[in-house]
Amino acid sequence: MSARYDAVVVGSGAAGMMAAITAARRGKHVVILEKLAKPGAKLKATGGGRCNLTNTLDNETFMRRFGREGRFMSPALTAFGHHALTAFFKELGVETHAPDGYRVFPLTHNAETVLSALLKELGRLGVEIAYGQRATELLHDAQRVTGIKTATKTYTAAHVVLATGGLGYPQLGAEGDGYALAETAGHTVTDLYPAMMPLRTKETWVRHCRADTIPKVTIRVDLKKHKKLRAAGDLIFTKTGIRGPAVLDFAREITPLLERYGEVPLLINMTKGMNEDGLLRHFKNESASDPHATTLDLLETLLPQSLSLQLCALAGADAHTRFSKLPGPVRDTLLKYLAWTPLTVTGHDGFKTAMITRGGVSLKEIRPETMESKKLKGLYFCGEIMNLDGPCGGYNLQWSFAGGYVAGHLGEAIHTPR
Repeated sequence: MSARYDAVVVGSGAAGMMAAITAARRGKHVVILEKLAKPGAKLKATGGGRCNLTNTLDNETFMRRFGREGRFMSPALTAFGHHALTAFFKELGVETHAPDGYRVFPLTHNAETVLSALLKELGRLGVEIAYGQRATELLHDAQRVTGIKTATKTYTAAHVVLATGGLGYPQLGAEGDGYALAETAGHTVTDLYPAMMPLRTKETWVRHCRADTIPKVTIRVDLKKHKKLRAAGDLIFTKTGIRGPAVLDFAREITPLLERYGEVPLLINMTKGMNEDGLLRHFKNESASDPHATTLDLLETLLPQSLSLQLCALAGADAHTRFSKLPGPVRDTLLKYLAWTPLTVTGHDGFKTAMITRGGVSLKEIRPETMESKKLKGLYFCGEIMNLDGPCGGYNLQWSFAGGYVAGHLGEAIHTPR
């Protein structure tokens, strides 16, 4: 059984739906192949279901947050940056706002609002969605794409867009199908690592500190060759380790190091950036205000009680003794642990808890102006299947939508929206 289309989009995530909408708006006959029974499974889960669509950063700053590969996005962001994205959703009836001036959400703070609007537009444009259709073979004549085959049907088309996502959240359908399809076209797939996920630590004291979020921490890797790796943001302790925005962002750097070294030592500043001298001055000032303050009282001016008690225990300090009465070496050790608390990452839960995948189809083999393969004419990529991932805060969704917009032009010239 076969059917003919102008374009076949494999995957009904954010990137795939945007590619299909863009192509259909340009008069193309488009079908989306989705192996699950429903579309947009991962989109519905993004941002805890609140759907952080994008952010308000300028393009240059946005790209820098992706690291050295970020410049690849320049044509896509020029064509479809955050202003164009919010205008697109407004056109679909989805109003957005940035309550913190940075992260952009639908007014409803509900991903269902976004998914419903996209599906309605796909329906209006006559885009077909074929559910339960797993792409098993990329058809081509060694020069250009000719279609896609599934277990039950052949879809003939001169354009194929692979928007299959990565390996994160397999319960939402992520199985890496697109990587195998890309490799059959001669593409290189880089090493794949889980990213944006909680991390497990060797230290067990963290389980006693689960009640509080520690704001504005700085995390750095304590390995000689990787000391420049840092992250900042809020930190949350868990029963087995650490999570929170700072950790989710940093996990993309940590997971490759774990594979290489087996464990990764970290140093974490949780005291508003103060070093040992700054902490000592702070404690002297607090003691002057309250001469009877215990060491625990002083620590609690900066940290929650549960964490303060654990750090005192690590340093061998009596939390209920005045700071000035602690033995000198004990004071020095406590200040050292407060300035940079050591933790050792030993593992994670793999792709089942990873929101995104680090790695993918090599960017060197894709044209950034069109998202078209340099290996096979008529083959396009967008979204997480590519070797480009960013931190929390709307980065990855913006990139998916922008990449989908470019890929959906199917190699034709892009007129940047006003």
